[in-house]
Amino acid sequence: MVDQVESKNTITVEVAFALLHKQRIIELDVPVGTTAKDAVAQSNIAAQFPEHDVLNADVGIFGKSVKADTVLNAGDRVEIYRPLIVDPKEVRKRRAEEAKAKRLAEKEQEKSKA
Repeated sequence: MVDQVESKNTITVEVAFALLHKQRIIELDVPVGTTAKDAVAQSNIAAQFPEHDVLNADVGIFGKSVKADTVLNAGDRVEIYRPLIVDPKEVRKRRAEEAKAKRLAEKEQEKSKA
């Protein structure tokens, strides 16, 4: 009967962090009421990625960004997000400029052939 009481007071969640060539998903049982930040700390995943500040990183649950103090539900997967190296808006802007320059160069080549 003790096992049943304990299982009602805990939930199973996962904590995930990924780099290009190294990923970890840690399953753990936590008390009901545990927050995303608490789960990250309890998973001890920071020890596996000492070069990253995973304890203070942004987090999400199944791809949706959430606050660190979000209370978890059974089966949730807390995902630890790495900071962006490049602003996605800047990347899109640069690609658009490069495409425009390429089109102009192609037009100039066509004019010189004519």
